[in-house]
Amino acid sequence: MVVSILLLLIGLVLLVKGADWLVDGASVLAKKKNVSDLAIGLTIVAFGTSAPELVVNAVAASGNYPDIVFGNVIGSNNFNLFIILGISGLIIPLSVQSSTVWKEIPFSLVAAIGLFFLANAYLFSGNPLLSRWDGVILLVCFVAFLYYVATQLKSDPQAEQVEVKDYSNQKIWMLILVGLAGLVGGGKLVVDNAVSMAQSLGVSEKIIGLTIVAAGTSLPELATSVVAAMRKNADIAIGNIVGSNIFNLLLILGVSSIIRPLEFNISFNTDLYILSAGTVFLFVAMFTGKRYRLDRWEALMLLTTYLLYTGYLVGLEN
Repeated sequence: MVVSILLLLIGLVLLVKGADWLVDGASVLAKKKNVSDLAIGLTIVAFGTSAPELVVNAVAASGNYPDIVFGNVIGSNNFNLFIILGISGLIIPLSVQSSTVWKEIPFSLVAAIGLFFLANAYLFSGNPLLSRWDGVILLVCFVAFLYYVATQLKSDPQAEQVEVKDYSNQKIWMLILVGLAGLVGGGKLVVDNAVSMAQSLGVSEKIIGLTIVAAGTSLPELATSVVAAMRKNADIAIGNIVGSNIFNLLLILGVSSIIRPLEFNISFNTDLYILSAGTVFLFVAMFTGKRYRLDRWEALMLLTTYLLYTGYLVGLEN
């Protein structure tokens, strides 16, 4: 048990550092190839914070651990929304642009509702399952979201700036290769030892996925949003979370279900209800108090809700 915990922690460190190294190397390489800041930001940098979830889910899907797949994504989204925004909003009230309020937040809600209907087979007859065709639908929606983000960034020159360092070609490829190795190795360690921990503790893979794995793979988002809040950059703090949640639901579950159709445990519906309710709360919070701002008391409500719900989930297992 102790060995599994240590290996899982090592896996999480490898995931986070691997993503960091890969983004560094790939960003410099793209810059040297005269790729625009906009393209780098939309693809490489955006992929960086979602890479841990993507790799963990790819490994879990390949190994036929659907509860880890869904638990990681839905759990990460709830962690992002309730914990990371809660902590960031306590540091500083988060004021955001109207486009985030009227477009990105509703888009993330629609993505969650869409997943609910697809996974429960309400749109197509059959058992609760996220099929390969469902994965294609999610990926098409993801491409549409990327197109929207690209048009938004083109109208905001300030958002197109991506800082990259200058490395030698040898260092660039070393970072890329070591980063990829860290992601693959870390993902394998996380999935294998998460399953081992679930078996040792006598709890479901769902709970491990929703809590430990989800929190661990959300570390890049946590670091990004907390640092942004401390620097009083509320747009990045909240935009990072909303964007990451959309990436998780559309890109990561889309890729995962194409690797292998995923049986959906309907007990995850409760977690989707919580995610949807939290997203609606975030939208409503933009109109209570100061307009387009998440106030500290609202951030505290998000944080408290997550802690209470997680305690309830763990209690159900005992």
